[in-house]
Amino acid sequence: MKRTEKDIMQNNSEINSLDNKGERLQKLLAHAGVASRRQAEQMILEGEVTVNGEIVTILGTRVQLQDKVAVKGKLITVPAEDLVYYLLNKPTGVISSAKDPQGRKTVIDLLQEVPQRVYPVGRLDYDTSGILLLTNDGELAHRLMHPRYGVEKTYRVGVKEKLSPSALDQLQKGVVLEDGKTAPAKIREVSRLAEGPLNLIDITIHEGRNRQVRHMFARVGYPVMSLKRIRFGPLELEPNLSQGKYRKLSKPEVQALQRAVQLV
Repeated sequence: MKRTEKDIMQNNSEINSLDNKGERLQKLLAHAGVASRRQAEQMILEGEVTVNGEIVTILGTRVQLQDKVAVKGKLITVPAEDLVYYLLNKPTGVISSAKDPQGRKTVIDLLQEVPQRVYPVGRLDYDTSGILLLTNDGELAHRLMHPRYGVEKTYRVGVKEKLSPSALDQLQKGVVLEDGKTAPAKIREVSRLAEGPLNLIDITIHEGRNRQVRHMFARVGYPVMSLKRIRFGPLELEPNLSQGKYRKLSKPEVQALQRAVQLV
């Protein structure tokens, strides 16, 4: 199914520092350095805290970032969370989400040493590996996923047989799928790996349809046997970053991503 702007905005909302339900008031007070969590709870119970001018005495009350919270009449300021950017070499068998109702391992489980709350920029299928960005920068994430900016992604596809000239031509010109014809793609045949039997093809697209690469290859008669994303915009997956490992992006890399979506 084709991803709409609504889908992108819904995915992007996860990256906000507070979720749609807000933050617990006592936790927000502790984060602002007003008091410890337990002390903050006591202050709430004693009626010392107001939200938008109203006294709040119920523990667990949730507030949003735009709410005006005051303690004894003094407005508090929550420090902005540092923006962080990570590149993960996602292995297969891992969900590209912050949490999974079925209890499967997620990409967040692989970044347990990261102190900030980060979220994946887009998704890779459960059975797809490769480069995945994670950040708490909502604006950058939104733009990277938005079709307006046409950020290219390159996938290395493994198929059993060498593609025919006709199949290569179809992929390059666009393939008609159930949700419409795909945009033209860039195709490059890769030499067969010595340690594996698959023929490898690199395909570069800028759309973000669900399982698009797999559907494109199936449509031209070559089911995908392996799939790895090796490039996202200006960033490439380096060979020394093994599956399941991650690293922090350098400042020039972040700036390159920002330039790709007209943020700088």
